[in-house]
Amino acid sequence: MTADPKPSLWRDSRRLRASWHAWISAEAMPSGPEWLQWVWTLLFSAGLAVGFTVLGFVMNARKLSDWLNAGSWATWYWRNLVVCVTIGAVIHVMFSILIPLVGGRERILQWPRWGRTMFFSGLPLVGVVIGWVPGMWLAGMAGWVRLDWSQGGRVIGLTALMGLVISFLMHHWFAAKNRELVAERRATETQLRLLQGQIEPHFLFNTLANVHSLIDYDAPKAKAMLGAFTAYLRASLGGLRRESGPLEDELALAEAYLTVLRTRMEDRLRFEIHADAQARRVALPPMLLQPLVENAVHHGLEPKIDGGTVRVDASLREGFLVVEVRDDGVGPGASRRGGNGIALDNIRERLMAQYGDAASLSLEPADPGCLVTLRVPLAS
Repeated sequence: MTADPKPSLWRDSRRLRASWHAWISAEAMPSGPEWLQWVWTLLFSAGLAVGFTVLGFVMNARKLSDWLNAGSWATWYWRNLVVCVTIGAVIHVMFSILIPLVGGRERILQWPRWGRTMFFSGLPLVGVVIGWVPGMWLAGMAGWVRLDWSQGGRVIGLTALMGLVISFLMHHWFAAKNRELVAERRATETQLRLLQGQIEPHFLFNTLANVHSLIDYDAPKAKAMLGAFTAYLRASLGGLRRESGPLEDELALAEAYLTVLRTRMEDRLRFEIHADAQARRVALPPMLLQPLVENAVHHGLEPKIDGGTVRVDASLREGFLVVEVRDDGVGPGASRRGGNGIALDNIRERLMAQYGDAASLSLEPADPGCLVTLRVPLAS
C-alpha cells in the first residue's frame, strides 16, 4: 500500500469534475469550494459574451473591414463580458440564497417536474431582468437604457425577450446535461457496486478447497468455515439488491469475511470490531467497508510472516459517521501486491457520487501498519 496524500484541487480531475457537475446539475451534490462554483459562473459568462459578440457582428457588420477591426472586437467583447458577468453574478447569488431557503437540492428534487422547470428556468430570467440595467451601466452603455418606447423601451423589450429565449434554451441544455450526468452516475454506481460485490475467484476456490480438506480430519472446523462463508455470500449478494443499508450489515459482512480468513490463516489473523449502537444504524451504500478490510488483510497482514490484527472502529463524531480500519501489518509502501489503489479509487468515486465533497476516504501510515479512515456525513 502507498501513502495517500490529497492532491491539490487543480490536479484532482475527480474533484473538478464533481464541482462542474454540481454547477450544472440539480441532482448533483454540492462539491468543492464555493469559489470554484464562481469560477464556473465566470467562465460560462465569458463564453456567452463570445457568442453575443459574434452575434452582434453578424447582425451589424456591413463590410469586411468591420470584421477585421480588432479594436471593435475587443470593445464589444468587453462590453458583452461586463453585462454577462453582471447578470451571471446576479443569477448565481439568487440561486445561492433561494436554494437553501426552499429546503436545499434534496427538497427541490422532490418537486414535480413542472415545478423544477419553473424554478430553474424562471430564476435565470428574473436574473437577466435584474442584472441587465446595472450591467449596461458598468459597461459604459447607460445611455442605451431609456424609458421612452421609441428607443430604450424597444431595447428593454428585446432584451427581456432574448433573456426569455436564452433562459429557455439554457434550461433545456442544462436539463439534457443533467439527464446525462444522472445516467452516468447511476451506471457508474451500478458498475462499481458490482465490482465491489464480486468475489475474487481465488478467495472462492481457496475457501471451498479448505472446506473440502478439513472435512476428513476436522469436521467441526470445516462446518464453521462453511457457515462463515455462507454468511459472507448471503450478505454480499444481498447488498447488491439495495441502494443503502445500515452499517450493521456492513459490519456483519466484514466479520463473516474475516472469520473465513481466520479459519485459513489461523493464528496469523486476529480481528476486533467495535461500533457504537447509533453508528450501527447509519445508512450507507453497500460494499464500502468490506474492500477496506480486504485490503488490510491482503496488503498489510498476508505479506507479514507472523500476521497481525485488523481492528474496525465506528462512531459518530461532529455530524459524521467515522469508520476506521487499522492493521498492524507491513505498512504503506511495503507490500508489492497491486490493486489497493483501484479499490480505494472505486470507493472514492462512489462517495463522490453519493455525498459530493462532504465524504472522504484517507489512507495513512500507522505505527505499526496502516490506518484507513472513512468519513460520511449524517443525514440532516
